[in-house]
Amino acid sequence: MSRTATASTSTAPSARRVWTRVRGASLVVALVLIGGIALATVRSTDSHGALDPRSADPSGSRAVAELLKDRGVAITLATTLDEATSATRPDSTLLVTTPDLLTETQQATLRSAMARSAGRTVLIGAGTASLDTLTPGVTSAPSASVRNLAPSCTLPAATRAGSVDLGGERYLTDPGTPADTCYLSDGLPTLVRLPGSGTTDTVLLGSPDIFFNDRLDEQGNASLALQLLGSRTHLVWYLPSLADASALTDDSAGDTTDDFLSLIPSGWLWGTLQLAVAALLAAIWRGRRLGPLVTERLPGALRASEATEGRARLYRKADARDRAASVLRTATRTRLAPLLGVAVQDAHSPERLLPALSARLPDTTAAPRDLLFGPAPADDATLIRLTDQLDALEREVRTS
Repeated sequence: MSRTATASTSTAPSARRVWTRVRGASLVVALVLIGGIALATVRSTDSHGALDPRSADPSGSRAVAELLKDRGVAITLATTLDEATSATRPDSTLLVTTPDLLTETQQATLRSAMARSAGRTVLIGAGTASLDTLTPGVTSAPSASVRNLAPSCTLPAATRAGSVDLGGERYLTDPGTPADTCYLSDGLPTLVRLPGSGTTDTVLLGSPDIFFNDRLDEQGNASLALQLLGSRTHLVWYLPSLADASALTDDSAGDTTDDFLSLIPSGWLWGTLQLAVAALLAAIWRGRRLGPLVTERLPGALRASEATEGRARLYRKADARDRAASVLRTATRTRLAPLLGVAVQDAHSPERLLPALSARLPDTTAAPRDLLFGPAPADDATLIRLTDQLDALEREVRTS
């Protein structure tokens, strides 16, 4: 043995060992992230053009728009509130696809336009966020799944259309509020018509499914959609957007911009929570405590010299001179103790071993304390010299 280490030898795991330990968990996390991104991309692609009269996607509304045009209804597409209110005329139907996206100030502006208009307003999927302002006297109830529902009312448009695919938001009307309530889901309507002054009325639809391209030809969906949107010669198709300038300059928007989490879809929040739980479980799995060591028989015989050489190479590779010297001194003291009449358990006590050694070898030239209990060697040459001196001391004790 020619090289060993100082007493400050680091026991910290190397970067390679750390990577070996965490690569399994890292692979799992990477796969989950890739899968989540892919799923989000697919879902975002599927929802592209939802309720857009220009979109031919399954969730688009190009089919119903073309049917309305064939019936002589002129369609004006609006993507901002200013466009929607300025395009609305007394002979217009105003369709608002997602009223819950509107801020309170936008809803108040839209409410004023609805009151001035002599036409119809159709609100799709209006919930708690917009009902109080746009339709006082109507509140939202827990939503229901979309399924085939019968009219269950006397509203002419509903009775002519028959069964349609509705669901989603359900509504409750205050006592005394005049309303036509149709397509009951578990006793609560998913279509509510609120008559206004003159020819004005407001229609609440719990879900947009009857306007989708892939559902328009089912049941009475097309009939109901055409009757609701085609009762006037002009249709304003309003697609609210968060990019609307009136929403960005809204004073009330200051409260929403402070809450960043409110702008993140709930699906992403749940996905992040699941990833955090998965990462925590992976950390617990990788950081679990090992059980007690279990002895295992080697498959073949190993010579003592080979084991000694292997350990010496490890000490040399680690530059562990202190550890090598400690092993050599410990082994020498253990062998000397029985020769000097000292109990084995006292072999490593200088107060017990050194007096017995001095009594056996009073004329020894080497300092027994430095040999058996001295400091770690400073270099390889000193370690080799220490080995020779320990061997000489043991031979001298045996022959004395």
